[in-house]
Amino acid sequence: MTKQIEFSQNPDKKAKRIYWIITILTMALIILPSYFAPRAYLIQTTKNLQFPDYFPLELDILKMVGAITILVPAIPTMLKEWAYVGFGILLLSASLAHGMVDGFVKGVAPLIPFALLTVSYYYFRRLNYEK
Repeated sequence: MTKQIEFSQNPDKKAKRIYWIITILTMALIILPSYFAPRAYLIQTTKNLQFPDYFPLELDILKMVGAITILVPAIPTMLKEWAYVGFGILLLSASLAHGMVDGFVKGVAPLIPFALLTVSYYYFRRLNYEK
C-alpha cells in the first residue's frame, strides 16, 4: 500500500509541487510555440512587428538559456531572479507589441504565460527566501 502525503503536515512539499508544475508549464508555454508554429507565420509576424530577421533566433536562444537557468536547481538563486526578470520583460513587451500591431486579442495572449510566471515567481520566493 502507498501512503498518501498529508500536506497540512508539510506545507513545503505542497509549495514545491505547485512550484514545479507551474514552472514547467510556464516554460513550455514560453518556449514551445516558436518550435510548433508554422515557420511562415513566425517570419510574417517578425516582419509585421518590424523586427530584424535575426531576432527570432536571438529570442529562441535567450529563451532556452532562461528556461535552463530557471529549471536547473544547481544554478544560483540570483541568476534565476534575472531569468524571471528577463521573461517578465519579454512577455510584457510581446503583449505591448502584438497589441499595438496585431490587435487587442493577440496582445492579451502573452499575458497568460506572464500570469503563470508570476505564480511561479511567488512560489520561487516562498521556497528560497521565507525560511
